[in-house]
This record gives sequence, C-alpha cells and structure tokens, in this order.
Amino acid sequence: MAVLSMDWGAGEWTTPPVAVESQEGDLVVTAVEGSDAWRVTSYGFVHDDEHALLAPLPADAAVEVTFAATMSEQFDQAGLFLKASPTQWIKAGIEYADGTPNLGAVVTDGVSDWSSAPVPEWAGRRVTIRASRAGDAITLRARVEDEPFRFVRLVPLEPGLDLLAGPYLCAPTRAGFTARFHSWELTEPDASLH
Repeated sequence: MAVLSMDWGAGEWTTPPVAVESQEGDLVVTAVEGSDAWRVTSYGFVHDDEHALLAPLPADAAVEVTFAATMSEQFDQAGLFLKASPTQWIKAGIEYADGTPNLGAVVTDGVSDWSSAPVPEWAGRRVTIRASRAGDAITLRARVEDEPFRFVRLVPLEPGLDLLAGPYLCAPTRAGFTARFHSWELTEPDASLH
C-alpha cells in the first residue's frame, strides 16, 4: 500500500466540535468544553463525547495523524483515535496534565486504562502518532518532527474486527481549546514490533 493522504472530508465526527475550518491544508478544530473519552476506571464516570474524525482502517495497514502540540490547560488532548465500538477503543497522543505535555494512550475494553510519560520538550512542536494494525495487535508509536518513532504501546486486537480511525481532540476542563491537524494518512504497517 502506498501512502494515502486522507481528505479531511473522508471521515465522520463521533461528536461534532464547536468549530472546524480548513487553513492552508490543515484542519483546525475547536473542542466543546467537557468533551472526553473515558469509561469508569478510578473516576466512576463514562465520557463518550470526544471529537474524533473517523474512517475505516483496513486490516494490515497503518494510520498516522500529525498535529501541533499546543495544549496548555489541564487535560487538553489531541492525537489518534481508533474505535471498534462504544466500549472498545484506543486514544493515543499528547495530553496536558499537571503542567506539562504527556505522551500517552488510553486503551478501553469495557473499562479504560491510561499510560502516560512527560514530554515537555515536545511542547509546541509537530507530533505524529502512528498505529500499525497487523494480525492480532495494534502497535502504537509516536515521534516529534523528524526524530525516529518511539514505541508507545502494544495493544491486543481481535483479527478481522471492523475498526475506524482518525484524528481526535478533547477538552475536559475548559472551553476554547483548538487543535491544528497537519495530516492524516494510511500506509503500510510496521514490519515488526522491534
């Protein structure tokens, strides 16, 4: 599979954002205050009002989303969302927490988990999140600008499962968070985990 640049009109929003506009080929999106994706664990609530622009992700393919890491308020977040059902999904990207950008992922299968690591040096820079779908797994990787991809997470996935994927953002604690997405692409999956 050659690299396929996805048109911003190719997907459908899970929840409509406040505003969406095209600027010089980028997609600029403003989140609704209180938007998030989470199920139960530790907090006891379910949020399923993320703003995810999703299209089918074929088996044995990878999806990449590139965006500007311009988060500045608690839990502002943007990145890549993969969805099989309302109770089975993955979000991976940058989330602003405790005063710094964090690279992380939430994997949800009925209930959510969360892995996160601070990346203060990524603030304000161009970040790419990559999900490779191969066999019974999703491999998540990320990079800033042209640096090498770093491994984020390996997630089990039932082979043959219908899966949607694309860019997402949420603003759990405030109004006015805007994310700028530079690209959304489908390509070949990673050849191996290592």
